[in-house]
Amino acid sequence: MNNTDSASAHNSNSYSAPSPCAFCEGIFQHAAWCASRDPGASYAYQIVVDASKITTGDSLILHSLGVAWSGVDS
Repeated sequence: MNNTDSASAHNSNSYSAPSPCAFCEGIFQHAAWCASRDPGASYAYQIVVDASKITTGDSLILHSLGVAWSGVDS
């Protein structure tokens, strides 16, 4: 048996694992709360990233709870 041939054949097999989800880090399935799966979690993620996407009702609720939105100056 020629070890050089078997080693090169083994190295030629390229397998890359699937990338984990950016939200829940799931590889084969998403968590129940994942923003890519749950519309409520997706909405919450979107308004954190872009506050202009918040609904008027949610803005009023958060304001009544004492939440203050502020812009980030870069």
